[in-house]
Amino acid sequence: MSSNHHPPARAPAQGSGQSAAAALALLEAVRQDLSLVSLPLALPAAGQARQEARNALAQLDDYILPRYRSLDAPLLAVVGGSTGAGKSTLVNALVGHPVTRSGAIRPTTRQPILLHHPADAGWFEDQRILPTLSRIRGTLTTDVVPASRAGVTLDAAAVSSLVLVADRAVPHGIAVLDAPDVDSISDDNRKLAGQLLAAADLWVFVTTANRYADAVPWKLLLNAASRDILVAVVLDRVPAEAEAEVSADLRSLLDREGLGSAGLFIIAETDLDALGMLPPAAVEPLRTWLHSLAADAAGRGQIARRTLNGTVKALAGRIGSVARAQDEQEQAAAGLRAETLTAYRDAETRILDATKDGALLRGEVLARWQDFVGTGEFFRSLEQGIGRLRDRAGAFFRGEPAPAVKVEAAIESGLQAVILDEAANAAEQADKRWRADPAGRQLLGTEDLSGAAMDFPGTVAAEIRAWQADLMELIRTEGQEKRTQARWLSFGINGLGAALMVVVFSMTAGLTGLEVGVAGGTAIVGQKLLEAVFGEDAVRRLARKAREDLHQRTRKLLAEEQRKFLDRLPEVPADRALLARHVEALTRLADTA
Repeated sequence: MSSNHHPPARAPAQGSGQSAAAALALLEAVRQDLSLVSLPLALPAAGQARQEARNALAQLDDYILPRYRSLDAPLLAVVGGSTGAGKSTLVNALVGHPVTRSGAIRPTTRQPILLHHPADAGWFEDQRILPTLSRIRGTLTTDVVPASRAGVTLDAAAVSSLVLVADRAVPHGIAVLDAPDVDSISDDNRKLAGQLLAAADLWVFVTTANRYADAVPWKLLLNAASRDILVAVVLDRVPAEAEAEVSADLRSLLDREGLGSAGLFIIAETDLDALGMLPPAAVEPLRTWLHSLAADAAGRGQIARRTLNGTVKALAGRIGSVARAQDEQEQAAAGLRAETLTAYRDAETRILDATKDGALLRGEVLARWQDFVGTGEFFRSLEQGIGRLRDRAGAFFRGEPAPAVKVEAAIESGLQAVILDEAANAAEQADKRWRADPAGRQLLGTEDLSGAAMDFPGTVAAEIRAWQADLMELIRTEGQEKRTQARWLSFGINGLGAALMVVVFSMTAGLTGLEVGVAGGTAIVGQKLLEAVFGEDAVRRLARKAREDLHQRTRKLLAEEQRKFLDRLPEVPADRALLARHVEALTRLADTA
């Protein structure tokens, strides 16, 4: 049954309205940017950083943002501790009757139970704090109930809800939350215990005379010290003869770990009554302490500010570790990217070298070119002058167009083979380098990327034909002038195109000249032929444009191939320093609040 009480108007956290608004804007921006952080690479620190990011987001939602928006909300005292420490028994004793589960079966706290004064109900019935937990309204009963029922009707649905119990025995201004065991055998319970403790304004930490030095509780206590949270340590079931020694040792441990200001409450070993209740006197000092805190509104505000500021400072540290992990991810991704780009850039260099040193003019290309020009006849023509060469070639070209097409086909086949071979080499190198890196190995998984894509040969062939078509268009455009039109028409577009391709593949001196490579006189034939039609300067310009076009097309082909690697890399944040700046801003906020 819901209460009719409503909380007062929510007050800004601290300072002026403007500064409070700025603080909230900062925290909401931090939450938004942190939610977008992705750490997908398998790096040593990634798992811990992902958990830090999740914890930071949860603490923003569960505690920091709600508390900044409502500094005057009741304090939340979370009762936590080890398995069997007596947390539920302690809570029952604080209110004077059974309201939580206690017993020998572990874990006993199936769902967290939040006890509050009826006047404070409105602060907890909505999702102001712990928004991921649904609310269940529990009811008190005057009937005598066994410990296994605990006076509250509980849902059996794991730990996804928070049971609210209104009880006038709880002081107005402080709510008490009975949390699961911090070292529970249930993973869900352990996670929930951590979440609830992170949402607390103050901790009531329960341990026993024989468990107070356990590692798990102390890890959480050190976390409390980092948040500067108010802590009350309850040492339960202490034999009378050991009280002085045990309490002194525990106090020494607290002092050493920066928790010297923590309140220490001793509960002597004693028998429970029929309802599993401690004697009221056993918890009177703790009850009095809680009631005194609740009665002091100004004191509650100071406690809330202290915990809030400490939590924001701890948040800055968490985000700092996430920022460092993000930097490591970006550096690892950049390394994998660089390895890929290097492999394909080297392939590009080798392809271009093969297209300008005459290597492509061997074998089939050379044979088709010699078939096309008629090797003996053309070399004799060179000795007799370029004029007679033009006349003989013109007659040959007009009568035999098919051999020119064979030259184009041979060049396409040879160039395709070079590009495919070098692209495969690049893929093999990139795959090898990625698999040598844990992050790259994770991104590749079981997929083999060491060869070219299935459709790459067809794509390369189409790109080469497009280059050849553009080269023909260059010749057609160059031959539109009246003074060259007749000579261009006499030789034919395919013949001139074949000649220009041979010239392009024999360029060993860049774009400053048309020196010939290994094909020797074969390339001279094409060069002199083109010069006879267009002139030396025009031929140099045509060859430069054709080579630049081929270079761009080769680069585009390899760029598309390397995407199978690069597309697996995580996106780089637009603002890499964003989280680091948030760390600085949060630190200033905690220091100046």
